Amino acid sequence: MKIFDTKVQETKYNVLREVAVQTWKGNDVFAEFNEIARKVIPKGEPPQTCCIHKDRAVVAERVRLAIGGSRYNNNVVQVIDIACDECPEAGYVITDLCRGCLAHSCMDACKVKAIHVDNRNYAKIDKTKCVECGRCAKVCKYSAIVNFQRPCEKACPVGAISMSDGGEAEIDYEKCISCGSCVYTCPFGATVDTSSIVDVINSLKESKRKDSNNPTVAIVAPSIGSQFLYAELGQVITGIRELGFHEVYEVALGADMVAKKEAEELVEKGFLTSSCCPAFVKYIETKFPELVDHISHNHSPMVELAKFIKEGHPECKIVFIGPCISKKAEVRKPVPSKYVDYAITFEELQALFDSKDIDIRGLEETELNQATYYGRGFAMSGGLAEAVTQALKEMEIEDFEFNPIVCSGIEKCKPALNRAKKGVLPHNFIEGMACVGGCVGGSGNLVRYQDDLPEEMEDHMDDAEKVEILKNVKTSVIKL
Repeated sequence: MKIFDTKVQETKYNVLREVAVQTWKGNDVFAEFNEIARKVIPKGEPPQTCCIHKDRAVVAERVRLAIGGSRYNNNVVQVIDIACDECPEAGYVITDLCRGCLAHSCMDACKVKAIHVDNRNYAKIDKTKCVECGRCAKVCKYSAIVNFQRPCEKACPVGAISMSDGGEAEIDYEKCISCGSCVYTCPFGATVDTSSIVDVINSLKESKRKDSNNPTVAIVAPSIGSQFLYAELGQVITGIRELGFHEVYEVALGADMVAKKEAEELVEKGFLTSSCCPAFVKYIETKFPELVDHISHNHSPMVELAKFIKEGHPECKIVFIGPCISKKAEVRKPVPSKYVDYAITFEELQALFDSKDIDIRGLEETELNQATYYGRGFAMSGGLAEAVTQALKEMEIEDFEFNPIVCSGIEKCKPALNRAKKGVLPHNFIEGMACVGGCVGGSGNLVRYQDDLPEEMEDHMDDAEKVEILKNVKTSVIKL
């Protein structure tokens, strides 16, 4: 049974699972490091790096991130420097295609004299002089010079990753939008998101105490319909309850609430960009500050639902479970932190299941049906625009023409935002998603979908019993 997309995800999961096992037992995680390391990196198996000692040193860093990360770095995505030493130096390099030709056009093209030939007449680049201009690559008749980019650098849509003086990846947190693309892409798992899994377990343990009046509630993202496909969705919900969560609610209900409010705000203001994806919002704040006032003032569906729950039950703890690493950054912001206590990913939920030996395939199903088709559609690119269209229809606003543009991935968002900045965008609503495909392509998923949705996700949307957005928002009640 394959659960994860990559071996890197599996390694990350193995550490999270063992950290969770020790936390459930009430043990100090670092005091039990040798036990964790023994389980994750068994003695006698081929090492992942140069030796078992380095493997276990990397595990120690993964454990540190699994319990919240460094106290000196409060950012969601961090780099394990000792794991990040296997990539060649990035930039222009001369490959084996070099024929040692007589012309040496590359040498003539280089204005800083960074290219020389060795004793075999092959070209070499002196990286201490090279300014990465690329002139040499343009003139090489054999295409022997290429611009190599590290996987994490190439994956980062905002250019926030570069090489430090020590050779490891370095994140510019002024640019970083916490999308998690580097986390998913790094072949060595050197870029990792911090975790709240220990805090979540402690909250669940506290809730189980007889004298406790602080239930812990799970709110699950709409894209859950695209995950855990080895079991039925109802079994996943039962599994979440088995972990100790008092109730499980759909963030898709919060999406219904947002669709209504977004439609009202759009009619009032005439032009908006969406506010559901925190990475997209951060991208606007850092790259297009001129458009900040046009970001919808509505909360994201996660925060909207959590606010609705806590207004009636302020004593409860709320844990968001979803596909999104940037949600971990969102819950640290002043307003969201009032309502959402912790955010974990579907990867971490799988680790929680296995840390308690919960095989969800053997569980009874628990119904989850609190949202409309449109609220659940927020999981994919275009779903928000479709929901706003439906909300406007239900509001019977006839004199307003809704003209959205749907942007899937930051690279597709950039042109639309540039046109909006210049005042030449013909659309009056920008739906932006940092992940290609929307939340179903999130970096915290077990499996990412960027093209075709699995039938299970389509079924999850079609199975919604609630039909009208406005009616569902008006009649929804939270009971704990």
